[in-house]
Amino acid sequence: MPKRKVFISYHHDDQREVDEFINRFAYREGIFIPKVLGTGMNDDIIQSTNPEYVMSQIRNRYLQDSTVTIVLLGSCTHSRRYIDWELKASLRQGSYIANGLMSIILPSEGSSSFLPPRLEENWNNGHIDCYARHWVYPDTGWTLNQWIEDAFAARTSRAHLIKNSQTMMKYNAKCKIHGATH
Repeated sequence: MPKRKVFISYHHDDQREVDEFINRFAYREGIFIPKVLGTGMNDDIIQSTNPEYVMSQIRNRYLQDSTVTIVLLGSCTHSRRYIDWELKASLRQGSYIANGLMSIILPSEGSSSFLPPRLEENWNNGHIDCYARHWVYPDTGWTLNQWIEDAFAARTSRAHLIKNSQTMMKYNAKCKIHGATH
């Protein structure tokens, strides 16, 4: 199977686990080629508060030649505006094909995590009639490879299911806490 270029979207508070994921699955097991904003790259993180500008820079610098976006979910990933912007850019259709989209819960979160709203709108629990997929951390590289190939195929087979019209986040949202009562 070909190695796909995969854009990794994550909250920087989860850097250690993200580095472990990339080191294991991209470098040691050779499952994918990572495209990552801010980790192991010489580029500066995009310094701007203009969502459209940031989104265009993400698309041009990182997503342009990637085909799948993986959101690695930690405790507050769902609340970060940069994650929303990366998702918006990943799902954008037009002169290029949108990236396949999936999320993976990092080991520190166990088996459940809050989803970023834009991702949640493109997913459902049964993986029926939705664009994105949502997974618990993979046990094997083979499993991850199957998920990546499914996301890659979704670019054409499920593209009609993409929902990407909601307004972009201007600010980070409040981080939801598991088990908190309202």
